[in-house]
Amino acid sequence: MTKRLNSFEVSPQAMQILLDQEKYFKKQFEDNVKLWELVKLRVSQMNQCGYCIDMHSKDALKLGESIERIYGLTAWQEMPFYSETERNALNWAELITLGQTVNDVQYQTALNALGEFTLCNLTLAINAINSWNRISKAFKPEVGSYIAS
Repeated sequence: MTKRLNSFEVSPQAMQILLDQEKYFKKQFEDNVKLWELVKLRVSQMNQCGYCIDMHSKDALKLGESIERIYGLTAWQEMPFYSETERNALNWAELITLGQTVNDVQYQTALNALGEFTLCNLTLAINAINSWNRISKAFKPEVGSYIAS
């Protein structure tokens, strides 16, 4: 296997921008950090990003998330483990990640469930995890090497 570059070493200033963005989202979702972790995990599953799936699963477990909710995330619509707020956030994450046009009903449903501030921050956070997934898929950090802090 070809050794891939380490984006943190090659372009530390650009990577710092992404890390600063993560700090912002961590603060915005500090009252509902499990929701944020579930969204990051679901987006990473959709993008088939092994490194990020490993990372966000470990982070979710460290936060006290149940193994059933982590395993069930791939079929969240069929599982009884998620709140209405989580369902709305996961649905929104899928719409944004798939690049689908959000119709008025979907928008209003998400807005009513999440509120303006959360919907805006969630949309930006979804774009951020999509970016991280693409970086990880390009440079392939070693899956399993992440240690939850």
